[in-house]
Amino acid sequence: MAELVRATPRCVVAVYAHPDDPDVSSGGTLARWAADGAQVHVVLVAKGEKGSPDPGTDPGQLVARRARESDAAAVVLGVAGIHRLGRPDGAFENDEPLRRDLVRVLRRVRPDALLCPDPLAVFFGEHYYNHRDHRVVGYAALDAASPAAASPLYFPEEGPAWQVEVAYLSGSLEANVHVDVSATISQKVAAVLCHETQLGPDPARFRPVIEGRAAEAGRAAGVAFAESFRRIRLASG
Repeated sequence: MAELVRATPRCVVAVYAHPDDPDVSSGGTLARWAADGAQVHVVLVAKGEKGSPDPGTDPGQLVARRARESDAAAVVLGVAGIHRLGRPDGAFENDEPLRRDLVRVLRRVRPDALLCPDPLAVFFGEHYYNHRDHRVVGYAALDAASPAAASPLYFPEEGPAWQVEVAYLSGSLEANVHVDVSATISQKVAAVLCHETQLGPDPARFRPVIEGRAAEAGRAAGVAFAESFRRIRLASG
């Protein structure tokens, strides 16, 4: 049985691609840590302007609506701040400008924990493989945390170096820790259901799916509901 993470970070930055990603991937954990006193910040790399199956969708209107959805979800989870980097969906790279933007956030917020997608998690059975944007963001977040944010000669214009202590990679095929979200599963569900642009006209029909996935992780952790991560310790000691 993988370890249960019992300590609450002082401050956490969650870096994800699209407006709904933090809530789907780690909403229960973010809500739990916020309730336990952590300062929780979310970084959204992409605008979300391509997140619709309707070819007649106005991209600008979709961006505005998805921003409102993510704002509402942040209130549900207790998020202290959202940092929107404004990259176009499917058209950004793990390049120097993106890493600079992420280093800026890390050095200003000074978190001890980073949450981001596991970029090595690609193929999930025979019916799904991981979105390119998720993989790019996972690598960019890790590269920004170490070595860039922790090294004063990387982007010195972005402020004093800051060492993130630990990274938690969501959606991992090699999870080694769990977070008990039994007390915050309702907040996770409510946050995910804020994203009506992604869930369609009846978002509530996804409640059993969200709860079912958390229950499956919970069985592996020995609790009612959990979220699972690959934990990487970035600081020595």
